[in-house]
Amino acid sequence: MKIATHTETFTNPLYLESGRILEPYELKYETYGALNEDKSNVVVICHALTGSHHAAGQYEGERKAGWWDEMIGDGKSIDTEDFFVICVNVIGSCFGSTGPMSPKYPASDPYRMKFPVITISDMVKAQRILFDRLGIHKAHAVIGGSMGGMQALCFAIEHPNFASCHILLASTHATGPWAIAFNKVAREALIQDPAFKDGFYDPVEIKESGLSGLATGRMCGYISYLSPDSMDKKFGRNYVQTDGLYELFGKFEIERYLDYNGLNFVNWFDPLSFLYITKAINIFDATRNYDSLEDSLGRINSEITLISFSNDLLFLPREMEKIHQTMGNIGKENLSKYIEIESSYGHDAFLVEIDKFAHHVRDALKER
Repeated sequence: MKIATHTETFTNPLYLESGRILEPYELKYETYGALNEDKSNVVVICHALTGSHHAAGQYEGERKAGWWDEMIGDGKSIDTEDFFVICVNVIGSCFGSTGPMSPKYPASDPYRMKFPVITISDMVKAQRILFDRLGIHKAHAVIGGSMGGMQALCFAIEHPNFASCHILLASTHATGPWAIAFNKVAREALIQDPAFKDGFYDPVEIKESGLSGLATGRMCGYISYLSPDSMDKKFGRNYVQTDGLYELFGKFEIERYLDYNGLNFVNWFDPLSFLYITKAINIFDATRNYDSLEDSLGRINSEITLISFSNDLLFLPREMEKIHQTMGNIGKENLSKYIEIESSYGHDAFLVEIDKFAHHVRDALKER
């Protein structure tokens, strides 16, 4: 599989939903496979909250491959022998695209909390501008899970002629209060941490000394990404063998797991990016600029495949099913397909239990 990473700089202003502009800005993206002569084999991959443009493959010296490597590659479900796959790091992220720690032109100091609030629609708009620059005016498909699914739905509604099909996994048409509540706890833990310094932290310093608020926020996220069943299976009531049961700060294995992942998070993800992207997720509502969900989905004129997971506690299966039912209510049932995958893993099943749904993605791509 041919893999390449690129960065594009844009000097024209990006007009945001908030009324503010981003100028200039950069987008980092990764491509896999080869673009055919008429540019008809493009598959766009949209990443989730802490994901990046590095969706597949492994560069020399890397500890692990891209976050969806099991799905993307030669002979895999998203087959790079057939498709030219592109994944763009969203604006607001910390992996190369313009975000809150990027320099605020014309000064060299970072935006920090002067960075504008962005939305999922803004992320998608920036990607469309990139694709136009690359001469890609039509894609075969747009695919994404969780926040990536929100982007895929935005593509379908707001850019209805761009792709022939859209595949959403473990997502929703509007972020509900349950998910917003998890994000609230995570965000509050970060904001209230004195080491956050109201957004004026030193990135090097927090990597060395830690940032307990961000670690706690990440722990909260992990709980929402899993399920009671998957925690029972993975950890049970196992206790850390070197800790005494009657030690006040002795730990169960699930506690050690949360500690490790929370404390490690600050080493690879920026605190302000976490705040801005969770804000974008909270804001997301595909009906916001329309009279109703029927009005919003009525703009869709391409096929959508909706894949939910039975034990997803963050974005419940019924949220995805509602999109399908609404498509039927407006006479577009022929464009919508809904699949619920039996899974005990939880929300992150779309990243982990590839074998349970990969064939559905392959079929959806082949049908077009």
